[in-house]
Amino acid sequence: MPGILHERSIPVVAALWTFTLFLIVRGTRGSDDVLIDWGRLWLLFARINPYFFSALGIAGSVGLSVAGAAWGIFITGSSLLGAAVHAPRITSKNLISVIFVEAAAIYGVIVAIILSTKLDYVPPDPDTGAFHASTMLAGYAVFASGMTCGLCNLVCGICVGVVGSACAIADAANPTLFVKILVIEIFGSAIGLFGVIVAIILSSNAVFDKV
Repeated sequence: MPGILHERSIPVVAALWTFTLFLIVRGTRGSDDVLIDWGRLWLLFARINPYFFSALGIAGSVGLSVAGAAWGIFITGSSLLGAAVHAPRITSKNLISVIFVEAAAIYGVIVAIILSTKLDYVPPDPDTGAFHASTMLAGYAVFASGMTCGLCNLVCGICVGVVGSACAIADAANPTLFVKILVIEIFGSAIGLFGVIVAIILSSNAVFDKV
């Protein structure tokens, strides 16, 4: 019965979300005939200090990557210790899974160091008090680069952690499965490497020119 109610509630929830989004985009208010003026909403982001976005991107790169690594080590380590009670031989061999997970945090630290070296203060226009467009672009580029790396390594750490957990349990039951599952871990760890590559490409736009 609960499963049937859950299946029936999915279309209702989807319809409510669709109706809510419709009201947000096409809702009426006064003579403007629109609930949100997207053109003016952009001014909110245009007035935010670009160095705030830069700091947020660097923090996101380190924080999310370390969170993913910690989560993955927690998942892998708990299963490894539990399975090692019955098969102590798997302990040293399955430390490779922990190393793969830890690589996600290292990727985040590397990108954060690269981004921090690109920061250079450019004062705003003394007349208008606004930052130049190139400075805003550089701030957004650092933010996008850091968050791309952080989110990719967050997912990478969880992915490798889950696979490493299964690898430890499978190795305890059948030693021949270790190498086969290790290949899956290698492909899972490539997700974080993809994020690093894209982050470095995005960071090439982070140039704080003094105009």
